[in-house]
Parts: sequence; structure tokens; C-alpha cells
Amino acid sequence: METLKLDNELADVTPRRSLVTLLHDLEKPLLFIGLLAMILIINYQTFFRYSLASMLDLVTTPGFAGLFGDFIDIESLHQTLKNAVGWGVWTEELARYIFIWISYLAVSLSILSRSSIRVDVLHQKLSERGQAVLWIAIDSCTLILVSLFAVMGLEYVQMQLAMPQITPALQIGYYLPYMILPIGFGLMTVRTLQSLWYQGRGMRLTDLVLGVILAGALFMPVLLSDEWNATSLLFGYFVLFLLLGVPIAFALGLSGLATVLGAGTLPVDYLAQIAFSSIDSFPIMAIPFFIAAGVFMGAGGLSRRLLSLGDELVGALPGGMALASIMTCIFFAAISGSGPATVAAIGSVTIPAMIARGYDKYFAATVVACAGAIGVIIPPSNPFVVYGVSAQVSIGKLFIAGIIPGLIMGAALMLVAYLISRKNGWYGEVRERSLKTLLASAWQAKWALMVPMIVLGGIYGGIMTPTEAAAVAALYGLLVGLFIHRELSLASLWKASQEAAGISSIIIVLMAMATIFGNIMTIEQIPDTIAGVILSLTENKWVILILINIFLLWIGIFMEALAAIVILTPILLPLVTAVGVDPVHFGVIMVMNLAIGFITPPVGVNLFVASGIARVSIGGLARAVWIYLLVMIAVLLLITYVPSISLLLL
Repeated sequence: METLKLDNELADVTPRRSLVTLLHDLEKPLLFIGLLAMILIINYQTFFRYSLASMLDLVTTPGFAGLFGDFIDIESLHQTLKNAVGWGVWTEELARYIFIWISYLAVSLSILSRSSIRVDVLHQKLSERGQAVLWIAIDSCTLILVSLFAVMGLEYVQMQLAMPQITPALQIGYYLPYMILPIGFGLMTVRTLQSLWYQGRGMRLTDLVLGVILAGALFMPVLLSDEWNATSLLFGYFVLFLLLGVPIAFALGLSGLATVLGAGTLPVDYLAQIAFSSIDSFPIMAIPFFIAAGVFMGAGGLSRRLLSLGDELVGALPGGMALASIMTCIFFAAISGSGPATVAAIGSVTIPAMIARGYDKYFAATVVACAGAIGVIIPPSNPFVVYGVSAQVSIGKLFIAGIIPGLIMGAALMLVAYLISRKNGWYGEVRERSLKTLLASAWQAKWALMVPMIVLGGIYGGIMTPTEAAAVAALYGLLVGLFIHRELSLASLWKASQEAAGISSIIIVLMAMATIFGNIMTIEQIPDTIAGVILSLTENKWVILILINIFLLWIGIFMEALAAIVILTPILLPLVTAVGVDPVHFGVIMVMNLAIGFITPPVGVNLFVASGIARVSIGGLARAVWIYLLVMIAVLLLITYVPSISLLLL
């Protein structure tokens, strides 16, 4: 009887656990299906358009008419092909809407996992109890924002139902894509409540109430009066939320909300519409595609094959494995477009290998962390995509402009690693290296080496846009991992898809909230005011550039690169263009500055990734990184003051 009772209890528990797991992972199947659907749709668009254009060109050639004119009505065929152009019109619109849906669905999971980008310097200085109280306040502030957006989104959908509008390509009601606002932000509300529950269930009631009161007190000034100065509110609240450790995306949204409430800059119900329209952009879709390409290729074994090739090229020199690591990061940078992704993909292989060969573990971790920063300079680059969208500058030109600076940065890091290794007696692995072994490694890495040619060749050959090239790279990495190297299983594909969607969603919601922030700045003419103040002090271009470099290096210490770009580009770009700086050149300067921020604590994300792989302290890495930091700053100054380096290939 006891056994039967126990079996019945277990039978009752198992369905409950299954239900909890299902609710916990509710968004994941949608993210998996949505990401793959986006990739396939844009690949269809790319190949359909290219094939159709090629066929149209072929039909209009005299040779084609001479060969087939007696058998085919050339004019009728030409008209049929022209009419077929409309068959691909729906693809971009559908892919954009899927992109918006999976971006906001993935944000809800990042809330639950607390994986959003945030400044936690103050947070870490508090006691465990103080941190718990602050988390309650952070989650309460987040709850205010996401629940308000869910309600405003629902109202906007209801308005669309009352006054129907039809999308141009799919011919569906606009209310359908806009349903992501109440659904997505509604799920964020649920996940925030879950986070509050998990945080609060082990706390004292007084601490729990204190955290909620703290969140309420933050909004009290703007609830009591609507006559505050908009600029003071916008920047004051933003800095306050950053210091409290609110995720940067939500800090932008909350400071925008507080400004709207306290200064009446915009109608409150306009904010939800911005959250949709700001990311309803084809160029922005390149970000999840490039991230997916890097994740798929890392999981599919391409990074390991690139390392073998790098080892063949430079492995015999002093510091051979370190040099090979830097070279592999340069190769992988041409795939992933992300600094932390480059460190994770390459460092997980090279850091343990270097330690096993006798290299100092701090040296091994630092080399890869610094080389990973090249991942956002060598094209393709997610920060260049974000800057291009923010500054309305050609993303293709930015990609070209990043090639030479990225290679110079890589060569400088290799020189430092070589000198340090020779001084410490860390020599390369002694084994046979010949043209035969080099060609064998190159053959093994051929599928990885083709990615930059596909991406850059497609863009600059006029065949594909950067977004289409990114989608092609993602599909290519997927197929190579699944069917050629066969190291990407369905299980690892599921995990890689969740990772890619999660990483990109953090960037996308950041851009959406930054648009709200930027709109308020534009209305208040804040960028023009700042530019006017600085130009009243000096109009010397070189002085202004050095001041901007110092400012960006300082910002990079505390703020993640993409967040800094979306916030600061509208402020700094009018200033530098006023003194004659090319916007493309300034984009390179800005990205290189903020790339250095990847290795500067406390928000040096590359250091965190490398420290986790090497199992060493951040403090130790911070002490070991200074020599590389000086070299990278020297390269930055070279690129800043010799603009022809960046603009040489344009």
C-alpha cells in the first residue's frame, strides 16, 4: 500500500513538473522556429531576386534571341519574368515581422535569466541583503515599464481593429504584427513577476516592502508635477537607473517614460508605437543573422579548424599558440561580428590548450580577450550595423573601412604576444610543418574560409545587401555544421538557436528603447546644444577628436559598446561633421574606442568570458591587460589622426 501511495504521489508530481517546464520554456519553440524561418525566407528572397535578375539580363541579350528566337516568344518571356518580380515582395515584410516577434519574445527569457546588459558596479559593493533589496526595486521598475507597454500595446491593437489598415505586401491587418506588443510585453510582465517571486520568497517581508517602496519613490517626483526640465529628467533618471543596476535597455525606456510624465515631451501612448516601428527595419535584421552565423559555426566545429590553420601559419614562432589564437580571432571576426562571441568560440579551444603547453594562464586569457575585440572591427560587425542605422551611413562602406584598422590592431597584438612569449621562453610546438601540412589544414578549414568571401563578395559585388549576406552566412553555417562537418546535432542546433535569439534580443530591445530616448533628445535639441557648447570652446578638429576619444574610452569602462553607440551617436555625430570629419571615419573611431571597452573592467565583457574559461580572477586579468591596452590605444590614435587608413579602400 505504501508503494502504491508513493507511485501515485510521483504520478501527481510528474505532470506538475512537466507543466512548470512547459511554462518556463514557453517562448523557446517559437524562437527556434522563428529564427530558422527568418533565415530561410531571406535566403529565398536573395536567391529568387538574383536568379530572376540574371534571367532578365540573359533574355535581353542578342545571343539569347539568336539561339532561341525561333522557338520562344522572347517578348512574352521577358514580360512573364518581369511580372514574376512580385512573387518575392512578401518576403521582406514577413521576415521583418517575424524578427520583431522573436526579438520581444526572447527578451522575456532574458528577464528571467537576468542576462541583460547592465552596470552593476554599485550593486556589487552592497551586502547580500542590500543586493536583494535592490533587485526587488529593479524588478519593480521593470514591471512598471513592461506592464505599461503591454497595456499601451493592447490599446494600439484595439485602435487598429477599430480603424483597420492593411500591410502593403502581405495584405493583412496591421493589428496582427502589432499583437506582439501586448503579447510580448505581457510575457515580459509575467517573467518579471516570476523574477520578483524567486527573489522575494526567501527575503524578509520588510526588505521586500522596502524594495517596492524604493521603486515607487523613484517615480514620485514626476507623478507629483509635470513641469520639470526635460533634459534634466532624461539624463538624471538615466544615470540614476544605471547606478541602481537596471538593465541598460530598460534604463533608457524608464528614463524616457519619466521624462514624458514629468515634462510632457511626447504623448505617453506614443511610446508603444515607437517600440514597434523603431525596429521594423530591414538593415537591423543583419544583427541576429550575423550572431546566428557565428553561433552555428562555432557549434559546428569551424572555429577548431580555423585554429589548426592558424597554428600551421605561426605555431612554430615564440608564442605560437598565442599568435595562432589571435589569427583565429581575426578569421572568426569575419564570421561572427561579435567580440564576446569570438572570445567564447575561440577561447574555449585555445585558452586550455595554451595553459596545457605551459603558458601563464593570465597571459592565455588576456591574449584571447584582447583579440576578441577585433571581432567588432573586422567586418561583418554588429556595432557597425548599429552605428550605420543610427547615423544613416552606408553599412557596406563601414564594413570596408573596418578592414585595415582591424588588421593593424591584430598585427599589433601579435607583436606584443610574440615579444612577451620570447621573453618568458614560451616557444611554439615542435613538430613537422611543411607546405603539405599547411595545405591540408587550409583544406580542412576551407568551408570556414569561404564565409568572408560569401559575405563581403556578395555585398561589394552588388549581389546582396548586408542583411541578405548575413542570412546567407547563417544558412551556410547551419548547413555546413549539419551536413558537412556533422558536428551540429539537432540538440546543439536548438541550443545555438536559443543563444543566438537571446543575444540579439538584448541588442534589439536596447535599440528600441534608445529610439525613445533619442526622440526626446531630438525634440529638446540636446545634440545641437551640446555641439554648440563644445564648438564655442574650440573648433580645432584634432582637439575635438582627442576629447571624444578620451570620453568614449571612459564611457567604455562603464557601458557596453552597442548601448553607447545608440545613445551617443545622435549627440556626437553633429559635432564631428561640423568640423569636417567623415561620418564613415567617425564610425570606425567610435567602434574602435568602444571595442577597447571590451577589455576594461568593470564592464569588460571579453574579460568576463575569458576569465570564466580560464578560471582566473577578473582582478588578475585587469593587471595583465594593461600592456595590450596601451598598444590598442596607440593604434586607435593612429586610425583617428590618419583618416586615410580607414578610407583607403572606399
